[in-house]
Amino acid sequence: MTQGHSDDHPASHVDVARILQGRRMRRNRRTDWSRRLVRENRISTDDLIWPLFILEGQNQRHPIASMPEVERLSVDLAVAAAERAARLGIPALALFPYTDPDLRDEHGSEALNADNLICRACRAIKQAVPDIGLITDVALDPYTSHGHDGLLDGDEILNDATVRRLVHQAIVQAEAGSDVIAPSDMMDGRVGAIREGLDHAGFHNVQIMAYTAKYASAFYGPFRDAVGTNKTLRGDKRTYQMDPANTLEALREAELDIAEGADMIMVKPGMPYLDIVFRLKDQFGVPTFAYQVSGEYSMIHAAARNGWIDLDRAMLESLLAFKRAGADGILTYFAPRVAELLAGQGS
Repeated sequence: MTQGHSDDHPASHVDVARILQGRRMRRNRRTDWSRRLVRENRISTDDLIWPLFILEGQNQRHPIASMPEVERLSVDLAVAAAERAARLGIPALALFPYTDPDLRDEHGSEALNADNLICRACRAIKQAVPDIGLITDVALDPYTSHGHDGLLDGDEILNDATVRRLVHQAIVQAEAGSDVIAPSDMMDGRVGAIREGLDHAGFHNVQIMAYTAKYASAFYGPFRDAVGTNKTLRGDKRTYQMDPANTLEALREAELDIAEGADMIMVKPGMPYLDIVFRLKDQFGVPTFAYQVSGEYSMIHAAARNGWIDLDRAMLESLLAFKRAGADGILTYFAPRVAELLAGQGS
């Protein structure tokens, strides 16, 4: 016999109103204006850092197949992108080079060239848009023929010798106009050494954004296409990038970076490591950033292109997740799209 919904059915005797006793959470969700009033976190253009890939030449724009709507730009077009960023209210750009393979060697010598691609881009952008922040990557992988972030001896990455080279690279970038040095190499002691080197060279006001918790992740593939290291990388980076299984290690890394003089810390990748973002911000309370890496960006685009998700809604939701976890800002290739969308909404 099937059960009906007569007055003698058990469900009919449940007094929902009495149980709730006025505790109705949905009241605040009923209308758009109410949802806006009680919203805990928001995305604004002030949260955005736009990564740009720079290549040689003039008026050169090379699409990156694995990163929809992202291109490598020659310095003149990077200047135009910086001008666009300023109009949109994006506070800062993060610059990454696509180094000519002929300029790459075992030692990453081009990283120390004061007239290399990134240095020329810094000078050109600062001349055209002096008030935009420039964040430059300190690591050897875009410049080495083996694709690693440090100097190699056989299969071993040489920590201390690499750190000395990174200090030189950081000073070269600061001289070119970089506002924020962002060491992504994950060598031990590099934050303290770079701080000491910058101060000794007179760059006391140049900030350091440490890639504090940079994991040996599978989500970096499209980025390596963009900077040209996918084909050059020998082996992997697990001896210096962090094990994705570890959380407490990230806390220790943050403690060391802050003690060595980091002004800001970063978690990379972002979305799979929101717990790390939360724990670092909760534990240390310092400016904390997340990098929505190329794999995350490309997955959202791929799903949207297949009609499986709404691109703009998924994009904004993903960025909001970083803010909810405690990030003060996000490096994201979506930055100009987000800024334009927010401007259209009057935000």
